[in-house]
This record gives sequence, structure tokens and C-alpha cells, in this order.
Amino acid sequence: MGRILIRGEAGHDIVRELYPIAGEPVIDKPGKGAFYATDLHAILNNHRIDALIVCGVTTEVCVHTTVREANDRGFRCIVPADCCGSYFPEFHEVGLRMIAAQGGIFGWVSDSSRILRALGEQAAIRRSA
Repeated sequence: MGRILIRGEAGHDIVRELYPIAGEPVIDKPGKGAFYATDLHAILNNHRIDALIVCGVTTEVCVHTTVREANDRGFRCIVPADCCGSYFPEFHEVGLRMIAAQGGIFGWVSDSSRILRALGEQAAIRRSA
């Protein structure tokens, strides 16, 4: 995979199955959180997006930092527990518990099947309206 997290190396590339579609923005994240030194906040605001589904690796580092940064900027966050992970299962569990603590201090934790079902229901409602 070459050098990890170095632009131009295979270890920096997007997983083939998740490649963006034409015109879809790609955020090249230089820090632990997706908002640090990126245009993510501006892109989301320009598209009037106020709720995020945050997935990724290192629940307790990158996912957690992104959720906290998003929360500080007024975004509502949902983290599908089965779409993030850690080298340490106990860190994953504690990271998720911290996000959801106190009724969702930073966001809410769910799972991908429930989120996909809810998104499908919302799409059906929009189509029938």
C-alpha cells in the first residue's frame, strides 16, 4: 500500500467501492477531525446541510473529533456504531458512549440498518408530497 496517509500513495487513496461520483466533493483531511484545515464547514453550509452521519476508522480519535467539531458548529450528528471501529474494541465502545452521553451531548449513536430504513422512509415521504 505504500506509505500510509501520504498523498499520491495507495495508502492515502479512497476505498474503491466508496469512490465519489462525478462532482461529489472530496475532503482531504490533514488532521484528526474532518473540519480542521478543510472546506467541509463551508461546503455543508452552502448545501444547507445541518445533520451528518459520521463513519470512519478510529472511533475514539477521528470519528470522535469530527463529531465534536461538528457539534461545536451546530450540526446534528448520528454515528452508526457498525460503520466505525478501532484497534481496541473497548475504545470503540467508550467512544460511542461518550458521544451519546447525557442524552446525546455530542450526537446520537445508532446502526446502519436503522439509519438506512429511516432514510428510505424519508425519501418515500418526499416522493409522495
